[in-house]
Formats: sequence, structure tokens, C-alpha cells
Amino acid sequence: MQFKKLLSLTIGAVASAQSLTELLASQNSSLSALTGLLATNPSLVSALGSSSNITILAPNNEALATFLNSSTGEAAATNPGLVTALLTYHVLNGSYPASAFTNTSQFLPTLLTNTTYANVTGGQKVEARLNGSNVEVFSGLLAKSTVVTADLSFTGGVLHIIDTVLTIPKSDAATATAANLTALAGALTQANLVSTVDSLHDVTIFAPSNAAFQAIGSAVGTLSTAQLAQILEYHVINGTVGYSSSLTNSTLMTVSGGSVTITVENGTVYVNSARVIVPDVLVANGVVHVIDGVLNPNNTAATPNPSTTSVAFSGASSATDVPFTSGVVQSTTLTQTPTRPLTTSSSSAGAGGFAKAMPTGVVEMGALLGGAAMFAAGL
Repeated sequence: MQFKKLLSLTIGAVASAQSLTELLASQNSSLSALTGLLATNPSLVSALGSSSNITILAPNNEALATFLNSSTGEAAATNPGLVTALLTYHVLNGSYPASAFTNTSQFLPTLLTNTTYANVTGGQKVEARLNGSNVEVFSGLLAKSTVVTADLSFTGGVLHIIDTVLTIPKSDAATATAANLTALAGALTQANLVSTVDSLHDVTIFAPSNAAFQAIGSAVGTLSTAQLAQILEYHVINGTVGYSSSLTNSTLMTVSGGSVTITVENGTVYVNSARVIVPDVLVANGVVHVIDGVLNPNNTAATPNPSTTSVAFSGASSATDVPFTSGVVQSTTLTQTPTRPLTTSSSSAGAGGFAKAMPTGVVEMGALLGGAAMFAAGL
């Protein structure tokens, strides 16, 4: 028994001692497409290989093939900046073995810090959690990637092979349109707030669903631009990125100057009287939570009623059509607001219990960013 334990430790030590190049070569059957692209860029491989405490989420051959045949993949082939951003988004700032993940979502920083694509402190995040025995990673628009091969160690950290290329989170307005929050997208445009909200740093946005806007349709038709802007700004928290796992009973100041009350009841999050129905949609400058009601800055005393959906606008009635959607182009890739499935219980994704993640990765970013242009050329 002791011999088996020592043998296991020895094998683990040998595996962890291999370089990134050696690791990629050993996984040629799954990562040959990635390895082939990186072969044209030795400086990039060297930068990653000389880093420490990082986690690489490596798309397998099928994932890359699907991505390169998509509209985003075609755009990346002619946009070195997008390739750089995408590549750095697949590198976590910290060493996270599979056993570090639990059923509770973690929001982990990546090396994507380019403000063109990420305007959050510490780098753009991914959401990672354990679902049954699988580690799932959620990126922009709640796109899900699943780890299919975990815990491939190299000298700088750990590599997990994933089945889908991550999606870089979009701007707030672009996310609203792509996620079929078309009423919100149209309202932001009508209130002249698109560039204002998109340019904010570190935000939490409570985004009413189309049904929420429709439920108060009679109240929004006569709003002035200033009144609509005040209502929308009451849904935006600036300076705080409140992921669902960190929200607690509290009050938060909004951009409009008024405060909202966060209430957590039996795991459900409420904002004033509105219920969060889709949490943690990552955006370029923070996070969006979809809610089932429009918040009213003149009714801050509205409280949750778990048994029914409350309308914060007294006397408002539902409209036949969803307001603010005229002229808004509906997403052709997502027919409804994305959601994520519930998790199922499992003790760990790997043997040996939960391991502590090693934060703060170090990488030669000059070589990494410089090499990404060559990576793009290889596309």
C-alpha cells in the first residue's frame, strides 16, 4: 500500500516536471491542431512555458475546428488583436487542478487585461464549477466548455483540455442584443446610454427581461428620455462586480444615485422586489444578472414576494408588444436568453479531495502578446 502511494507520488512528480512543449507533444491526438498553430510561434510557446502558476484551458481538435468554421473564427483570422485577446482569455491567472473546483461557482481571473476587450479589475473572468464529476467553464453569453481531460501538469502549472473554445464577453449593449434582451438594448439606445454604460469600469447590471418590460408597457410609453435614463441607471452598480456567489443581504448604490436592496432567500437573489432569474452573464466590464421585473427608482421600498412576480410601477399594465424593440435586430444564434443547467452533487472532480489553487500567475507578457500576431497569421 505504501509502495503504491510512493509510486503515485513519483509518477505525479515526473509528470509535473515536463515542459509545456513536451506536454503538448504527448497529447498530439487531442491537441495537434493547437500544437500545429503554435509551432509557427515559438516565442509564444516559450512565454507560456516559462511562466509559473497558470492554468491553460486548451481547446481540443474538434473545438478548434468548430471555432475556425464560425463567424468569430473567420473574424479572428484577420484580426491579430482578437486572437491575442482570445488566447490570453484561455490562460487563468493561478494554478487550478480539477480538484480545486466545487459545486459553488468560482469566478477566476484570466490574463485577458486588454481594455478593448476587458474593463474589469484583475483581468476578465471565467466562471468554473463542478457539475457531477465534470468541471464546467462558462464564458461570454454563458457559453459552456467542459473539461474532457484534466490535470495535465507542466513546469508552469496545469493544463486542462476543453471541448469548446471560450467566448470573450461582449460589451453590455452587445450582450443585451445577443442574449435577446432586446427591450433593454432598445431602451439603452433610446436613452442615449449605450456608450456611457459600456465605458464604465467594474459594473453589476440588473437587466430586466423582455417580459419584465412588457409587464409595465403602459408606464413606459410616455417616459421622457431623462426619465427613461434615470430608470435604466437605477439598474447599474458602478465600481462593484457582484457575482452571484458573493451577493449577500445588503444595499448597493446605483449610478442614478439611489440604492437597491439585495435580499437572498433560500438561495434566490432579489433586487428590491425583482428576482434574479439568470445570474452571472459575463460582460466586458463586469457581470449582468437578468431579473424578472423593472426596478423603479421612485419605489425603493419594494420588497420580495417569493409567491408572485411583483411590479414596482403601481398601476402599470401589460402591453401587447415588447416595448423599445422596434429596430432592434434579434440574435440569429441565440433564440432566447441563455441559461445554465443546475449542478448535481459530487465530492470532487479528481482523486484526493479538494486541492488549494495557487493564485497569481507570472508570464512574460511581452513575448506572449508579440507572439499572438504570428499565431493569427497561422490561422
